[in-house]
Amino acid sequence: MLTMRLLLSAVLLPLLPTTAAAQRRTVDPRGRGISLVVVIAVDQLRPDYLRTFDRQFTGGFRRLIDRAVLYERGQQYHAITETAPGHAAMLSGRSPSSTGIVNNEHGVEDAAAPFLGNPQALGASPRYFRGTALYDWMLTRDPEVRQLAVSRKDRGAILMTGGARGQVYWFHDGRFSTSRYYTDALPPWVEAFNARRSAERLAGTTWDLLLPPAAYGERDALPFEHGGRDVAFPHRLPATAEETARLFSYYPWMDSLTAEFALEGVRQLELGRRARPDLLTVSFSTTDAVGHDYGPDSRELHDHLLRLDRWLGGFLDSLAVLVPAERTVVALTSDHGVQPMPEWSRANGRPARRIWLGDLAAGAGTALARRYRRDFGLVFDSGLLFADRLALQARGISVDSLASTLAAAARGRPGIRRVFTPESLRAAPVADREATLWKNQLPSDLGWLLCAAIEPGFVWSPPGRTIAEHGSTAELDVLVPIAFMGPGLRPARIRRPVRTVDIGPTLAALLGIRPTQPVEGQVLPEVAGRR
Repeated sequence: MLTMRLLLSAVLLPLLPTTAAAQRRTVDPRGRGISLVVVIAVDQLRPDYLRTFDRQFTGGFRRLIDRAVLYERGQQYHAITETAPGHAAMLSGRSPSSTGIVNNEHGVEDAAAPFLGNPQALGASPRYFRGTALYDWMLTRDPEVRQLAVSRKDRGAILMTGGARGQVYWFHDGRFSTSRYYTDALPPWVEAFNARRSAERLAGTTWDLLLPPAAYGERDALPFEHGGRDVAFPHRLPATAEETARLFSYYPWMDSLTAEFALEGVRQLELGRRARPDLLTVSFSTTDAVGHDYGPDSRELHDHLLRLDRWLGGFLDSLAVLVPAERTVVALTSDHGVQPMPEWSRANGRPARRIWLGDLAAGAGTALARRYRRDFGLVFDSGLLFADRLALQARGISVDSLASTLAAAARGRPGIRRVFTPESLRAAPVADREATLWKNQLPSDLGWLLCAAIEPGFVWSPPGRTIAEHGSTAELDVLVPIAFMGPGLRPARIRRPVRTVDIGPTLAALLGIRPTQPVEGQVLPEVAGRR
């Protein structure tokens, strides 16, 4: 049976030190000193994790804490804090109101772009994404730029790339692949990597604690974790290769395999070997999987972060073998945070509850369908009630009156803190933070009737779901770390609020290029200002 130590040594290249002199070398202000830009997203990484587990980090997180320009109060600049809008904002410099990526459901799913090698998997493409991102801006200056995007999730790989076609890969049932939006056939190096059957070979492997039990302050085996099943350490991958491939995404090793695939791509595509910069984006998804299943206050999440820290350290050291650290700039952030499981909060004496307005949307939709004999598309998701406004108007229905009626009903629900209709949101002042987040969320052509904010401790959660949730404007959902590390950057911890939409413009400025369209993000002076 493979141990974690064996997997680490098998997956990652030997760890090689980088010199202090290399770290001090300055980057040419026009970007001529940079060969590779690496953007790392850790799905569902809250900034307080870096403080809570600071003393136990020895790898990649340790390096970022000690050597990076670390913004401790990075934040999403929009209201629906989900994976798709979060990833789309990072390198586009724009909020969902501009990118068009409103939520996960309006993210990347595309039946016209099937997943190569598995007709049962959902097809995906950036069909909803509007505008440009960092890769497009780099292509404008250098049409020969090389690029690679890797994630377990399709939206994690696709949306940091934007709408451009490139080397974009994600994981499904034991293998990395892409969709026909990008290519009609996988390159030989991807086929060869999949032929190793790395996930299947771990069938039956045990996930036990990385450190002695005394190093973990969290209680183990809480009954509301993981749907009440398999709640205690040690955990174990399924015994069969087929089942392991299907469930591999929910175990920590998924992030290790993602790092291994990204490194293989850097080798095969020869990223960072030219005089001009190339782009690597990697989104690690397992913090989100473990965080949802076991909660942010669980022993499982704690242990996974320790493992990811070690893997990140190995990944960065292995990358430095391929591309010198003095020619590499690394940025790290997250797409959103997460809130405690309400069951955990109540067990610890805090008021909390799961709420949903799906029944409000369904009831109104049914009543309208009976009267007008058509579906007006009333659907609720993560604080937003969608509707086909044009169809409503075509039947002579007053959209403002309908929205006001539904908003009044929503305000009467427990846990609802504020409700906006299209009319009231337009009238909200600029200083209204909640309204600003929703304005940044909603494209002008989107059909909707109301959006809502919830009280602290409450989470949006459909009936029957028992996982930890995110997706609201609560601080724990909105805040994320933002870090930059590279030659010429002086380590600093900065408490000033900055936004994920600042990342793309800042990296562009560091490379000496400009966005090819107006962006909301600002250049962060500690990273790309005068040094």
